[in-house]
Amino acid sequence: MKHYLSVLAFLVFSITAVSLPPPKREFRGAWVHVINQSRYQGMTTLEMKQYFSSLLNDLADNNINTLIFQVRPSADAFYKSNIEPWSRYLTGIQGQNPRDGFDPMVFLIEEAHRRNMEFHAWLNPYRVTASQNDVLCRDHIYFREPDRFIKYGNQIFFDPGLPQNRKLICEVVNDIVTRYDIDAIHFDDYFYPYPLAGERFDDDFSFGVYAHRQGFSANRRADWRRNNVTLLIRQVRNTIIAAKPWVRFGISPFGIYRNKRNTAGGSGTGSATNGLQNYDDLYADVLLWAEKGWIDYIIPQVYWEIGYQPADYEILVDWWSRNVKNIHVYIGQDIARTVKKPDPADLSKNQLPRKIMLERKLPSVGGHCWWPGYDIVSNTAGIADSLKRNYQRYPALIPAYTQMHNKRPKDVKSLRAEWTPDGYILHWQRNGDITNPENAQYYVIYRFDKKQKADLTNPANIVAISREPYYKLPYLNGRNKYKYVVTSVDRFHNESKKGKTRKVKL
Repeated sequence: MKHYLSVLAFLVFSITAVSLPPPKREFRGAWVHVINQSRYQGMTTLEMKQYFSSLLNDLADNNINTLIFQVRPSADAFYKSNIEPWSRYLTGIQGQNPRDGFDPMVFLIEEAHRRNMEFHAWLNPYRVTASQNDVLCRDHIYFREPDRFIKYGNQIFFDPGLPQNRKLICEVVNDIVTRYDIDAIHFDDYFYPYPLAGERFDDDFSFGVYAHRQGFSANRRADWRRNNVTLLIRQVRNTIIAAKPWVRFGISPFGIYRNKRNTAGGSGTGSATNGLQNYDDLYADVLLWAEKGWIDYIIPQVYWEIGYQPADYEILVDWWSRNVKNIHVYIGQDIARTVKKPDPADLSKNQLPRKIMLERKLPSVGGHCWWPGYDIVSNTAGIADSLKRNYQRYPALIPAYTQMHNKRPKDVKSLRAEWTPDGYILHWQRNGDITNPENAQYYVIYRFDKKQKADLTNPANIVAISREPYYKLPYLNGRNKYKYVVTSVDRFHNESKKGKTRKVKL
């Protein structure tokens, strides 16, 4: 009887999941990686611009509001850098310039913002090569200062224990934050490398030089390694604040912080899982970083399915929602393992409805990020169709970062509807200098029928989100009366309280 009731409850939950509307505020990201991608190599600048425009159009059609693009995959740059060489994934040869000096990151930022999509610059801090087949350019720092690196398996890594390596990573971050109009710096789950059976990560040199100085005894190498990563996170945080304090810092760690069986004796909380761990295996104490406010958001990569015994999606989403404090929590979703795996409660359905609703019912979870973004573009197993029809059918504002700035921007001024050579235009004036992140950066346009209550909490009433101070009205015959409301939103995603209203006939 208990089993029957449990299955019935799951079925009811699944049905409800489809009928509930999407929220007005939700982080909807897409990771777009370049590592091991050959699609960009050999493209002309025009072809690459066309490809990026098409990719962004597809993501925007699915109401994705954040592009997380990999700009530093392996100690190289998918952008113009005076610190590191051009990426092999752009031109095919590390260090080789694009033919006409094209800077992909400039174009991507401009095009993402034009679609009111945030751009998060995704960096891998320590990886130098991804495989033994990678060829480093002749003037790479690896050849000039080989003692700063460690070979592990068939890869090469910066030694995280060396202060000069942390300094270099911060210089790269500062260069990006200073020169580009990004919205966030983003690190993924690659800190110390994933453990290889029978292989030892040989950091004896840096441990011997620095551990004792930093107060770590010979039997505390794991704690010393964690401290090395924590030092980097703090230094990156300080680097960002010194350059542009409105730029955020986000981490997408591996999906398991610690297994409960590893936390006996009061050493901390853990999840009912059995897998690789951030804290013990990658030396990343992500909960500490969140508690101290050294990062602004976290996107744990909970890539597994509901019912997967070693690492159950439902268990982990609940665990992260309860244990991360002070910052935004979003959930990293693996598209294939979501849309190709059946719902254990109803084998005729995939897991997308339940995963989305499990996430949305937790008040401390503010959204999700899709891996990989290319699968949305290719509509893998119908993911794009499902997002457009159901789960992301309306635009969504990113949850406000009130821990960074907790004040609403001023409303727009002089809202008018006028005929122009380009059509019937609703336009307004900015209220404040756009270079100030606390002032309006974009605008939300709502529309209501003449007898409809002006409910700004319902995303179904949003007809457009624009970075420009105008909106082209869909004129019909001039007989139908509508009420438009325009609100201002600052760089921290705080929205003005009431907005300005204009009644028009269309």
